[in-house]
Amino acid sequence: MMANKTTQVTAPKKAEETVVPAPEQFYVKYKKVIWSFLLGVLAVLLLALGYNRFIYQPKAQEAMAATYPAEMAFQAGDYELAFKGDGNNPGFEDIISTYGSKSGKAVYLYAGICCLEMKDYSTAVSYLKKYDGRDEIMSARATSCLGDAYVGLEQYDKAVSAFLKAAGKSSNVFSALYLFKAGLCYEKMGEPASALGVYKQIKDKYPQSVEAYDIDKYIARVTVAE
Repeated sequence: MMANKTTQVTAPKKAEETVVPAPEQFYVKYKKVIWSFLLGVLAVLLLALGYNRFIYQPKAQEAMAATYPAEMAFQAGDYELAFKGDGNNPGFEDIISTYGSKSGKAVYLYAGICCLEMKDYSTAVSYLKKYDGRDEIMSARATSCLGDAYVGLEQYDKAVSAFLKAAGKSSNVFSALYLFKAGLCYEKMGEPASALGVYKQIKDKYPQSVEAYDIDKYIARVTVAE
């Protein structure tokens, strides 16, 4: 008697599943968004480059040329002409109104000093506050001019702050002048002890300065007033 043969049925092999890496899945799913974003960034960069080359730079060159007559008037000490212009050439007032900072940061300092010399102290303050040059000496001078404008407005507390800030920015003998101005403001405010402090600082730190020449007179004056 023959044994029954057992027929083994082998299950068909499944096709190997393709595993897509996570980054590729993300790209496939969001590729339209990704490309739209990249094209948007590229468009912004091209617009910025185009604006800088074809609009900003020509305007800046035009602004720099426009400031030349005003700068010459300023150097000659004709501050009203430098600020207001003569009808043919614009002054700093119109230059700033038309070009803003495209004409250079120094225009705000020029305009502020012009207004200071014309005793228009409030306008001087508004221009000088906008000057943010990086040169140490010019930045200190602008801050000192701001203090002078506050003195003109009889706002001595603000003037003191400006003069002390100017002295802190400068690392040369100009600091003695700024400290001296702060001392005079302290005296105006009826604070002889504070004035004495800055006068002594001038004597100790800047003995070669012009302000130190007769600083003992001011030291004696505020010492008596204490």
